[in-house]
Amino acid sequence: MKIINQIAQSRSQFSPSELKIAETILAHQERISKISSSELAQLAAVSQSSIVKFVQKIGFKGMTAFRLALSEESGRQQAIRLPLATNFPLHNAINSDDDAPTIARKLMQEKIRALVETTGSVDYEILGKIVTALSEARFVHITGLGGSMTVGSDFAHKLLKIGVIALIDPDSHAQLSIANTLGPQDIQVAISYSGRRKEILDAARVAQQRKARVIALTNPVENPLRALADLSLVTLAEEDQWRSSAISSRTAQNALTDLIFMVLIQTQSWRNDLIRDTQSLIDELM
Repeated sequence: MKIINQIAQSRSQFSPSELKIAETILAHQERISKISSSELAQLAAVSQSSIVKFVQKIGFKGMTAFRLALSEESGRQQAIRLPLATNFPLHNAINSDDDAPTIARKLMQEKIRALVETTGSVDYEILGKIVTALSEARFVHITGLGGSMTVGSDFAHKLLKIGVIALIDPDSHAQLSIANTLGPQDIQVAISYSGRRKEILDAARVAQQRKARVIALTNPVENPLRALADLSLVTLAEEDQWRSSAISSRTAQNALTDLIFMVLIQTQSWRNDLIRDTQSLIDELM
């Protein structure tokens, strides 16, 4: 800590009395912010006035100000050390004191649950309509932010491989610009687990204003994106409201995009020929 370090580094500049106080503070760091000047004087075997002069010498008006600053600094230090000292949730059921095998097992269980619940909730009539819409689209615009953007990028790449012209741009301004160019023959696929991201909603509204249809991949709870989408499939995942890693939701989203991709190939076998042709072209580069 800054104050403690300052005291430790200044010991050579202290008088014998001040040095006794300094050594006492250094030896009882945990207690100093909670005791009075008289208690510190007793611990250091000096007068109370010596304590006041000491804290003033190191830059504080008095013992109260010194204790407050020390307490605040100690609190910040504890916050920094907390992940190492305390068991706390890292992500859903995964805790800070879990070892690597436990983390692996919990991650596997979480991902399997997301896959099972998401695929089990698929409305296959809606899925069929989505597959038809994508196969007939002039252009497919995909939107997503953060983890959803990575899912969208993978989906766009897959669609391109089977002859569906698709594009995603990570910049939200660009997403609006692209949405503004859409028309009745185009599709926008909006991927958002929360279904509440303003950037995604704005792009979807612009797409609909241009008469493009909007397909949403979002959670099953009623949300603005589901409300405005023409077609939607739901992703079921165990995610906290304030999540940093979006592990479960990305797994669920990937399950849906992969399912759409596979059904496109299954219903239109000529698209699988495109994949083989593309692979042959890539092999020639090797």
